[in-house]
Amino acid sequence: MGLRPVDLARRAGVSTQLVRNYEAAGILPPAPRSASGYRQYDEEHLSALLTYRALAPGFGPEVATSIMQAVHEGDHELAYRLVDAAHAGLHQQRLATDAASEALGAMAAEFLDEAPANGPSLLVGELAHQLGVRTSALRVWEAAGLLSPTREPGTKYRKYGPEQIRDARIIHMLRQGRYYFEQIRPVLDGLRRTGNTEALRSAIAERRAAHNRQTHAMLHGAALLYQLLQERDGQVGRGGAAPDGHLVT
Repeated sequence: MGLRPVDLARRAGVSTQLVRNYEAAGILPPAPRSASGYRQYDEEHLSALLTYRALAPGFGPEVATSIMQAVHEGDHELAYRLVDAAHAGLHQQRLATDAASEALGAMAAEFLDEAPANGPSLLVGELAHQLGVRTSALRVWEAAGLLSPTREPGTKYRKYGPEQIRDARIIHMLRQGRYYFEQIRPVLDGLRRTGNTEALRSAIAERRAAHNRQTHAMLHGAALLYQLLQERDGQVGRGGAAPDGHLVT
């Protein structure tokens, strides 16, 4: 059945220009032209379009594009590898969130239980070495309003007191857990103002919920990708039976 660009656009809920952009990016297989020069799409193009639209929320547009390009080139192994890498990456994010949660729980308790310490201050290079980050990272955190080091008289070198060192440790742990500055700021503000850890718990809970939403989206996209690959292999149509006898719906 021949489909016009507008037909694909309506079925997928996108604009006709976006359909053309997808074809140009290799997300859709090349469309033959009619004698008058019009693109001629079919159900294969619609399947590819719907598959990409399902993959993008979970895998991200860039990875989803690479997966579709691999499919159209017949490189199913590469498509599988891209899917595996995305799932592995999300798993690592979950582990980082868990580690940040444990570490930050202990750090929050330390923040609440101890009065401001009178320990030694550190220069920017010393603090960066202690945290295992670049000095540029500390400057970025400062520019974002998360850290406020003092300056040494004369040399004007940045100097971090005990509270700033503790804050830097918290920021570092949250950044390892893939938290954005906008999520870190209320955590620090709550701890500094009231000793309230609610913002910290909320940030961790939201991050875990985001992981779950991404997993759900990846499963949905992978289901359509499976059907598309089966159709390409000529083994099963949508709603048919897979080679192992299981029903594909």
